[in-house]
Amino acid sequence: MTIQVHDTLIIGGGPGGLTAAIYLRRFRRETIVIDKGRSRLDLIPVTHNFPGFPDGIKGFQLLDNLRCQLGNYGGEVTEGEVTALRKEGDLFVAEYDGGQLRARTVLLATGIADAGLPIENWREAVAAGAVRLCPVCDGFDVLDKRIAIVSSDTNPVGHALFMRTFSSSVTLFERDEVRLDGEQRRKLEAANVRYVLAPLKGITMSEDMTPILHTADDEAHHFDVVYPMLGEAARSDLAQELGARTGNCMELEVDEHQRTTVPGLYAVGDVVKGLNQISVAAGQAAVAATAIHNALPRQFRASPR
Repeated sequence: MTIQVHDTLIIGGGPGGLTAAIYLRRFRRETIVIDKGRSRLDLIPVTHNFPGFPDGIKGFQLLDNLRCQLGNYGGEVTEGEVTALRKEGDLFVAEYDGGQLRARTVLLATGIADAGLPIENWREAVAAGAVRLCPVCDGFDVLDKRIAIVSSDTNPVGHALFMRTFSSSVTLFERDEVRLDGEQRRKLEAANVRYVLAPLKGITMSEDMTPILHTADDEAHHFDVVYPMLGEAARSDLAQELGARTGNCMELEVDEHQRTTVPGLYAVGDVVKGLNQISVAAGQAAVAATAIHNALPRQFRASPR
């Protein structure tokens, strides 16, 4: 029995993975996309900064559009989770809940996992715009709102100062007993950012789906929107098992062609070092797919008889 070998296995069906798949199918490459259905894009109520949609587009609708476009070229998304990835000679072998796959190249578009707080009605709060995950994406959408920022010791005041350019009402909360130093406090004071001394203990939602932040001194602080900016970790485990080099937050290091340090293994989107944006993931996917196509053996069209 002949074992099928794909030109490219794409792990992750978000905007990066789907864009790469569209390019590769148009390059006439045998491509398979495995996705476990946890794209952060699916959480976004509406994105207003992705080019070509002047009125914005819902996250799930953009995903549907990309899947439909892939379908136009004979591609599809296979539901499942790749649990192991190894190399056997020149081929990659992937284990997933549907069996085993072999491919000449692999593209990782697995994204990141947010380090979050326990927030009641999490998905509903994100859908309502009460909890937001990306200041760069939607700072403009919360102009002059009452904004709460929950930050960690890795970037104590940066997010609060960034959001201060969108609203005059920005308040910074810290978890546990993390305390700002004098220079950090001076930066907040100079920007007129309020800083709550009591550590944050939890977040609930009001009846009209606005965030209430509860602090250790039993106070309840009401806001229009909260950004729980506590950091994230790239979903790069599969690449690390192959020896791929990573940087901060386990983000993969790639070159100008989106190649990791493992030959034949590419990565795009939030799983790599750089700016986490839909448009960035799509651009990286175009670069990676073209590099993959050029690296694979050419498939010349048969001459007409």
